Amino acid sequence: MPELPEVETMRRGVAAVVGRTIARFSRAPCPHRPIVVRPRIDAMSRRLVGRRVDSVERAGKRVVLLLDSGDRWVYEPRMTGLVLLADPPDQSHLRLRMEFDGSPDLQLLIWDRRGLSTARLLAESEFADELGPDRLGPDALSVPPNQLATRLGNSSRAIKVALLDQRSLAGIGNLYASEILHAARVDPRKACCDLDTAQWSRLHRAMLHILEEAIRYEGSTLSDGTYRNALNRAGSYQNHHRVYDRAGQSCLRCAAGVVQRIVQAQRSTFFCPVCQT
Repeated sequence: MPELPEVETMRRGVAAVVGRTIARFSRAPCPHRPIVVRPRIDAMSRRLVGRRVDSVERAGKRVVLLLDSGDRWVYEPRMTGLVLLADPPDQSHLRLRMEFDGSPDLQLLIWDRRGLSTARLLAESEFADELGPDRLGPDALSVPPNQLATRLGNSSRAIKVALLDQRSLAGIGNLYASEILHAARVDPRKACCDLDTAQWSRLHRAMLHILEEAIRYEGSTLSDGTYRNALNRAGSYQNHHRVYDRAGQSCLRCAAGVVQRIVQAQRSTFFCPVCQT
């Protein structure tokens, strides 16, 4: 589930590791399916130990540790992965442990309930090949208004589906696409090529507003309680959702419409048929 606001919250939450040197890296004992680690854990450990973390960055929905060697350690949480500095929700789903030299004691923990996340160590050239501009679109928080329309506007896909395409625009997932389109008053079924200039402008403003607001509230912790910030605390943006998972309830903006749920590209979409025409 983690999308741009949740992963950006993770990134900010582990910023304390910047400037620290990695002392140990290991796979935690776990009775469940292992997460993907590439290269193998022993090879990854050899390349990590003794390296300093120069910065913590984000590439779409991934947390990236930039090391003084030029390598990038890339963690993609996917559905249920977490990056933590505090004790995890439970020990049985703890996957990786990165310990640091210096004082106070500091360790970065990877926790994943379903085991779908991935941790990769990429050389600079590998990072450019796999997550450079040819593979990952511009970040949703920094794309200019005209570039948003340019990248998506010629497509005949429904705008909701297009917003989920990480090659076109990085960071937005299913939850925030529904919220953004509602705020922009755009029908999620409308083809990108049929949006006019005013709609693209509203869409860009709504995208920045929703994402920045969600970051301020440290993301959305849904009913399963899985997502937590780096200190193992719940986000609170779920209390501000306008349409997501509110099918059958009155629209909070117009009060005249009832939120509907439809399926697009095998994903649930929530929208108000009165506001979003």
